[in-house]
Amino acid sequence: MWNKVYVEENLIETPRVKSILAKVKREPITLKSYDEIWGQSKKPYLHKRDSLNLFLAEKKGQLLKLAPDAYGQLGEPHYYFIHAYNCIYECQYCYLQGYFNTPDIVLFINHEEIISEMQKTLEENPDSRVWFHAGEFSDSLALTHLTGELELYHAFCRKNPRAIIELRTKSVNIKELILLEPLPNFIISFSLSPQKMGKLIDLKTPSTQSRLKTMDELNKLGFTLAAHFDPIIYQDQFKIQYEELLETMQSLHLTKALSYLSMGVVRFTKDVYREVERNYPDSPLHSTPMVKSFDNKVRYNHPMRMWMMNTVKELALKYGVQEPAIYFCMEEHA
Repeated sequence: MWNKVYVEENLIETPRVKSILAKVKREPITLKSYDEIWGQSKKPYLHKRDSLNLFLAEKKGQLLKLAPDAYGQLGEPHYYFIHAYNCIYECQYCYLQGYFNTPDIVLFINHEEIISEMQKTLEENPDSRVWFHAGEFSDSLALTHLTGELELYHAFCRKNPRAIIELRTKSVNIKELILLEPLPNFIISFSLSPQKMGKLIDLKTPSTQSRLKTMDELNKLGFTLAAHFDPIIYQDQFKIQYEELLETMQSLHLTKALSYLSMGVVRFTKDVYREVERNYPDSPLHSTPMVKSFDNKVRYNHPMRMWMMNTVKELALKYGVQEPAIYFCMEEHA
C-alpha cells in the first residue's frame, strides 16, 4: 500500500513505531518533523490511487477539539480527538480532498498524551457525560491492525463510565476490536449508504452489505452500535433504497440495537465543492442544485433537506429505530 514511509527521528526507537514498521515492511526515512514534507506542496487528492505515503509522528498542539453544534446528540459536551490525518478510502464527498494539501496518511502515535487530555477534559466536566469522537480526520478502524491503540482507549472507557468514545467507521477491520470486552460507553458507529449509491460514491470502501454483516457480528458479541445515514444524497429512488437498507437492518435485528442514528444531507465548504467538481465531474452528487446555507456550506435548500431527512426518519421509525435515538446532524433545525 505504501510508496514511502517517513518517521520522526525521535520516534524511531519507540516500541509502537517499531511494531508498525515491522508490519508495513518498508525501510523508513527519518525526518525531524512530519510537516517538513507532508502538505508542503500540493499533491492532488486522486494521486492516492497509485501513490500513498505514510508518516509516523507525534501530534503537537491541540489534541482534542470541541465539536461544532449538532455534531452529536444535544445536552452533553462533544469533542473529537485526532489520531490520524487522511484516509485510505476514497468517498467522493469526502471533505478531506479540499482540507489538506495532500492525501498522504499521518498516524499519530502519542495516544497516551491524547488520553491524558481526555481525562483532564472529563474532570473539567464533573456533572455530565463527555463524548469523545474518533474518525473526524481519518477512519477510526481501517488501520488499527497496524496501530494497535484501541486497547488504550478501551481501558480509558472502562475506568471512566462517564466518558463515551465513539469510533466512526466504514471499515470491517475488527480484528483488534473483537479482542476487547464490549462496553456500553465504547461505541462503534458505521456510516451507511444504500447499496446502489454506495457503489457509486463510497469508492474503495467495504460494501454496505459487508458493513452490515460486520455490525451483525458485533451486535451478537454484545458491542454497542450506532449508525450514520450521512450524507443522504438525492436521486429519484432514494426513498426506495433507504427502505431496502432499513429492511435489511431490521432483518439482522440492528434497528432496535442502535444506540443512536444520525442523519444528514450531503454538504460541502466552498473549497471542497470545487475539488469535488474537479475530481468527480460525473458524480451523482451534482445531479441536484445546491445553495449556500446557514453555516456558509453548500447544501440542498432547507425545505428539500428537511423533507429528505424526515422521509428517511419515518422509514427508520417504521423499521424499529426508537425515536429518541434519531437526530439530524450538522443541521440548522431538527
